Amino acid sequence: MQNDKLDITFLGTGTSSGVPMIACHCEVCSSSNTKDKRLRSSILIQTPQTSVVIDTTPDFRQQMLRAKNDRLDAVLFTHAHKDHIAGLDDVRAYNYFQKKSMKIFATEATQTELKREFYYAFGEHKYPGVPELELHTINEHSFSINELKITPIRVWHHKLEVVAFRIGNFTYITDANKIEEEQKALIRGSSIIVVNALRKEKHISHFTLDEAIALIDELEIPNAYLTHISHQLGLHDEISEQLPSHIHLAYDGLQLSVDS
Repeated sequence: MQNDKLDITFLGTGTSSGVPMIACHCEVCSSSNTKDKRLRSSILIQTPQTSVVIDTTPDFRQQMLRAKNDRLDAVLFTHAHKDHIAGLDDVRAYNYFQKKSMKIFATEATQTELKREFYYAFGEHKYPGVPELELHTINEHSFSINELKITPIRVWHHKLEVVAFRIGNFTYITDANKIEEEQKALIRGSSIIVVNALRKEKHISHFTLDEAIALIDELEIPNAYLTHISHQLGLHDEISEQLPSHIHLAYDGLQLSVDS
């Protein structure tokens, strides 16, 4: 990989229901602070040569318009839950302007679900205007998108295998509550990690705030950002004050620059 920096934009930092949550009037959902308003979790990674997103949420169109992103080379999928794939149809705009298919990187299991959810894009007889998708299979091996070398990392979302990604010194983990030791070795040495922290109370398939902090400290990552946050975690400003100095709550629109 060249000596380019990775420019990271948090397109969304909320859990599956987003924040505010429909019909909820708690203090977080009622907050006027823009950092308490969270679309579903996704990030945009850019270098001068390459632009990729991790996951296409139900908010994908809104997120890409908000980010003013005009080019997209590929989509990486962590897993097939609806809050991570539902916006895939909107890559049609990039198909149209870029005059080519969109590269999709996903495990075989996730590809199966994509073919079920977006059957019309994979049929033998496609009607005009459907998304043009080029599938690439993620396994245990690293792969490249242009100059980006990407290492997949297996994590567990209760009993569902989810893919985390390391690109250079940056690691992104969402929808996880368990990571096996040999996979942790692939994360160590990162300068920045993003990890899900749903709420303070125990959850069946997500790290809690304390569990996320413990993982970051165990792996000795010097800078960390928490994502996939629910309204149950608390107000952004109040939780931020409680965190160690090297750990931060991510928020929609936050931008980072990471040495590759």
